[in-house]
Amino acid sequence: MSLFTSSTQNIPESSNVPRHLAVIMDGNGRWAKKRFLPRIMGHKRGVETVRDLIKQCINQGIEYLTLFAFSSENWRRPPEEVKFLMGLFLEAIQKEVNNLHQNNIRLVLIGDRSRFDARLLKAMHDAETLTRHNKILTLTIAANYGGRWDIVQATNRMLHAQPELAQGFTEQELAPYLSMHYAPEPDLFIRTGGEQRISNFLLWQLAYTELYFTDTLWPDFDAEALKLSLESYRLRERRFGRTSEQLGSNGHA
Repeated sequence: MSLFTSSTQNIPESSNVPRHLAVIMDGNGRWAKKRFLPRIMGHKRGVETVRDLIKQCINQGIEYLTLFAFSSENWRRPPEEVKFLMGLFLEAIQKEVNNLHQNNIRLVLIGDRSRFDARLLKAMHDAETLTRHNKILTLTIAANYGGRWDIVQATNRMLHAQPELAQGFTEQELAPYLSMHYAPEPDLFIRTGGEQRISNFLLWQLAYTELYFTDTLWPDFDAEALKLSLESYRLRERRFGRTSEQLGSNGHA
């Protein structure tokens, strides 16, 4: 059984601060282009923004932060950019893991690992192992991840473990096999860069998540930009199928 409430089965607890924040970090390449820089410089600057966001989440009391670093569709990008992104991913894990551990941050990596090389796989495993007992923030990085892949792999794993469920199964029986079974569903989803779609990210988990889109390019997403998104969230009425009259004055149960 899942440790957390499903928004389609029960009414989750909610407050003025999201417990779980999910982010698509879009706009690195356009940020660099505006400055007549190579696209890879935007990705490098984006890593610094991640570092700053982690600090802000801890300051705000956010317990879970999930970042879409590389989608299963991003392999379609130019080969030289994909190669750079894989190298940057490896470098970021190796450079940041000790700092994450010292700050009591747990790192979890989700996605299909079958296309990653041995060095990256080892770095991922070592980072997760080192930080697995940390409590202040759970940082999830989705790499070679897709929401449809997640549902398919969860179904396959469930049926392998419990073949009798091939005759029919419930949401509760599938939930423990999803990539993010260890976390509550996101309360707030942010996409930077001006696009207004979820791009195959956490399709199952975003069922009742509040969506926030901003034109701010990811490298420019600073503390003030986060503040604006949290202010927008606080004004939302989270009904989960109920009427406004059933809620308290601010819409957060």
